[in-house]
Amino acid sequence: MAAQLLGVTLPTREQAVEHGRRFARRAASSMADAFADVPRFLRLKLALLGGAFRRSPWQVVGLVIAALYGIGMTVLLVAALIAARFVPDVASVRSIVIVAGAVVTTGFLLLPLVFGVDDTLDPRKFALFGIPRTRLAVGLAAGSILSVPAIALAISALATVVTWSHGFWLVLLAFLSAVIATATSVLAGRVATAVAGFLLDTRRARELTGVIGVLLIVLISPLVLSLSNVDWGAQGLSVVTIFADILRWSPMGAAWAVPADTAVGNGGTAVLELLIALAMLAALWLAWRALVGHMLVTPSRSGEVKTYSGLGWFGVMPGTAWGAVAARSLSYWGRDARYWVSLIMIPVIPIVILAAFGVVHAIPGNYPALLPLPIMVLFLGWAAHNDVAYDGTAIWLHIVAGTTGLADRIGRLVPLLFIGVPLIVIGTAVSVYFYGDAHVALALVGVTVCELFVGLGLSSVTSTLVPYPVPKPGDSPFAQPQSVGAAAAAVQGFSIAVIFVLSAPAITFGVLGVFVDESWFAASLWAGLVVGVLALVGGVLGGAAIFNRRGPQMLAAAVRAA
Repeated sequence: MAAQLLGVTLPTREQAVEHGRRFARRAASSMADAFADVPRFLRLKLALLGGAFRRSPWQVVGLVIAALYGIGMTVLLVAALIAARFVPDVASVRSIVIVAGAVVTTGFLLLPLVFGVDDTLDPRKFALFGIPRTRLAVGLAAGSILSVPAIALAISALATVVTWSHGFWLVLLAFLSAVIATATSVLAGRVATAVAGFLLDTRRARELTGVIGVLLIVLISPLVLSLSNVDWGAQGLSVVTIFADILRWSPMGAAWAVPADTAVGNGGTAVLELLIALAMLAALWLAWRALVGHMLVTPSRSGEVKTYSGLGWFGVMPGTAWGAVAARSLSYWGRDARYWVSLIMIPVIPIVILAAFGVVHAIPGNYPALLPLPIMVLFLGWAAHNDVAYDGTAIWLHIVAGTTGLADRIGRLVPLLFIGVPLIVIGTAVSVYFYGDAHVALALVGVTVCELFVGLGLSSVTSTLVPYPVPKPGDSPFAQPQSVGAAAAAVQGFSIAVIFVLSAPAITFGVLGVFVDESWFAASLWAGLVVGVLALVGGVLGGAAIFNRRGPQMLAAAVRAA
């Protein structure tokens, strides 16, 4: 009656059924069209994986080891999840599964953003093929499943079906949650990889992001150390339960929590968690589809070309051979990520060490105030132990120009002296302020000057005598050449040990001054100055002689590492 009064003609039952059938056919056709290229992308990804085994033998060995590691970890996880089915304490299993699943999904999202990933299925590579956006997005997402992390995750997620096999409907819910969790993790990885590949396309952006990632890892180390100090036998499950109750409401942990909470009788909570998981999956799909569409019509970014006025450090340093080497070294330490990343990490190391000591309460009172400065100076003096290798084949300029070894050795030490001397002066004042006794300044100066000078003198020898391969110019500072092995570890360990041994008298006298008699502080100062100056002069002269004699060998080593 109302429809007749309004002049609206309602469809008959047959017409409504026909409209429904047409809608279903169109939806099925759209779905089939979206998944039409999935087999093709899967074959493409398999071909790419097969091509990886046609590289150099060492790369193949690395791939095999990674695959075996993934297989081993997957077998262990599956065995643990199957065994969890027979654990009477279902609540404890629930907490562990939720926390572990949330951590894994978060890792898929964050790791590509922090460290970057070489995306073999970058959407921009398919821009000229005319593939519709939705079809391309589905195909690339499906192809991403064929990777060691994704396969391991999928198998482990399916193993949770056994973990929660306490009833027919719970098995179906666990299977649905496993599919959602796997799809969420894979799509999160795809979105993160696309963002990393698009926004972090320039070398400088990748380097900066890598540094930020390492710093974040280092800065959360106190939390990790605090958790390691927990009595897991008595309090471990309660701590995990607290984290699980938080993470189950997060987009990363909701899918893992659905069957877990259902198994412990929280059905209403599980419904809300399922809605959160589905919303997260839908949001990731829409973000991935939008990113694919944007990247298809957006070229890769290129780094901004900086222009510099004047001669920089070359206009400041003396117009001598050692002044030219010093100016070039200062420019490298300020611009080359392989140098400044190591400088950024130097003040982070004592933070981690002090955090570890603080967690276990190993150093009482104000004694920790005396540790950061010697630790930083130790690694600062050691930082140049392989300096020549960072030149790469550019070392030939020093050789053919007739640069003397003495000029090269002195010039390369200037940047570290520019940093080390102010660090010692300022660091000593800060350490004395927090320690509360000005007399300890003598020992701090003696120990740190000894460490710096011994490290620089030793670096003058090791960088010419036993250089080992380093990341090439333009590569990530976190990349390591495949030829780096026992030789590099031996050089690094030997140089650190020598610095410790030669600094031992100054350190010993300083410790005696702290715990026995303040008169030992003066002995620490003079011991550090004498040993440090002798080591610096001897190292520079010895390194200069080796440089003059081994110029061709250093160039040959640089060519082999190129």
